[in-house]
Amino acid sequence: MRVVLFTGKGGVGKTTIAAGSAALAARRGLKTLVLSTDAAHSLADAFGVAVGADPVEVDTGLFVQQVDAQVRFEHSWREVQQYLLTVLDSVGVDSLAAEELSVLPGAEEVLALLEVRDQVRSGRWDLVVVDCAPTAETLRLLALPELLGWYLDRMFPAERRVSRSLRPVLGRVAGLPMPQQHVVDAVTRLHHELAEVREVLTDPQTSVRLVLTPEAVVVAEARRTLTSLSLFGYRVDGVVANRVFPADGADEWRAGWVAAQSAQLAEVDSSFAPLPVLRAAYQGAEPVGSEALADLAEVVYGETDPFAAPPEQGPMTVERSGAEFVLSFVLPFADRSDLGLARTGDEIVLTVGSYRRVIALPSALRRCTVVGASLRAGRLRIRFEPDPDLWMSL
Repeated sequence: MRVVLFTGKGGVGKTTIAAGSAALAARRGLKTLVLSTDAAHSLADAFGVAVGADPVEVDTGLFVQQVDAQVRFEHSWREVQQYLLTVLDSVGVDSLAAEELSVLPGAEEVLALLEVRDQVRSGRWDLVVVDCAPTAETLRLLALPELLGWYLDRMFPAERRVSRSLRPVLGRVAGLPMPQQHVVDAVTRLHHELAEVREVLTDPQTSVRLVLTPEAVVVAEARRTLTSLSLFGYRVDGVVANRVFPADGADEWRAGWVAAQSAQLAEVDSSFAPLPVLRAAYQGAEPVGSEALADLAEVVYGETDPFAAPPEQGPMTVERSGAEFVLSFVLPFADRSDLGLARTGDEIVLTVGSYRRVIALPSALRRCTVVGASLRAGRLRIRFEPDPDLWMSL
């Protein structure tokens, strides 16, 4: 099943393009769900209908859903939070401060992705379109399944191995309450669920589409977004330049905008290549409703298939090069000065600007040492050499 996530800077018309793409898919005979993880609830405004926490059919084959992140939070995090509150209370932390400390930043948003996972795995749809939150929140949202899983694995590893009978004894020795079995079970379940979210988001049939307007600030953020999405292993299959002024019959004021946008569009075409860059003209009126949205998408996509499979090769690959292995990442627009690279045990810590990813090395690379790294033409290549003390030739 095909999954397409739309993101972009706030105010660029991301929801309109996502909704239009979904409406076009339904018009072309695909049973389509478009859902939003954005707390702004803009999908309801785009379709001009009331949207709830369950899919609602707004046109033939077109269903719309607004994810209720709070419900997911209550179901998946509340037991863990209650245990953390108990621990913080035992060391004298004020109850109000403990309440704040017991909620991981972004936890509600990332748990909303569990609904995306459920809908994708339900088998009900040919296409799932996700209207994500604006760029900064989306990057945090998409990074969190991996990071939160990493956090939980280090937060509760010992407790998961301790037998029920020993927990009270260890609790008295440590001076802190040990988690009860239901808390450990909740952590294990959440860890498993987040791993499944990550599988759905990095599946070969899942891709991200960037929406931007041809303005210098917006284009600059879109470039950074593409780098960050590639860092976390997400396939980006296209760019939609929205609200492009038509050049015909431009008065002096509009001619200035047309010239400025033309310069930015040329930069987008050049710098985002080989990604396709589609254009959506500035509309005379806001498209509302499935028919108007589908009409807009027909013009944007033209004769192209907007739901074709994304590129086969993902942003991260491992190759054999002579006696070495090469772990490579596609990092478009990354600058050498923004990169940080470190190895900790069986993990590589890769930093690009303000974003950091902890990558568990494949089995073969765990038995190797890092011998070099280079960044050329938007690709980071990390070279590994087998450690003779750990490597056993076949």
